[in-house]
Amino acid sequence: MLDRDYENQVCSIARSLEVVGERWSLLIVRNVGLGLNRFEPLRENLGITRSVLTTRLNTLIEYGILEKRQYSERPPRFEYHLTAKGRDLAPVLLQLMWWGDRYYPEENGAPSIATHGGCGGLLDHHLICEKCGEKVEPSDIKVKPGPGRKTEDLPKIPA
Repeated sequence: MLDRDYENQVCSIARSLEVVGERWSLLIVRNVGLGLNRFEPLRENLGITRSVLTTRLNTLIEYGILEKRQYSERPPRFEYHLTAKGRDLAPVLLQLMWWGDRYYPEENGAPSIATHGGCGGLLDHHLICEKCGEKVEPSDIKVKPGPGRKTEDLPKIPA
């Protein structure tokens, strides 16, 4: 986390970065949004240490971006799910993805494509579906592999 010495700054971006500005935090939010809800699949997909993942998950829970749900009593095991606050980060992640596609493109094209869950149409940068014209809510955004993604790079989402 950044130092909280913003005495002379009144800045919503700086306050937001206190919560999600660390590299792993947004990648965890991305993966949980894609359905990687359990600790070990998250850790394996991200290539992150257990201690860093634990710290980041706890921070995201503390700030109300993720919630922890028990799915097994013996042994105790938990899943992580986005809260409404976490789901509201979807447009932020999409804008960051589109920015990366524009300025740091993959040779074969975009690794991921954002679509409207309702009709499958592509989304423009205002989250308007290019097929049906609807404004798409974060809960109805679907991400599918694009031409720049290799099959082996896809997250392994447990059944």
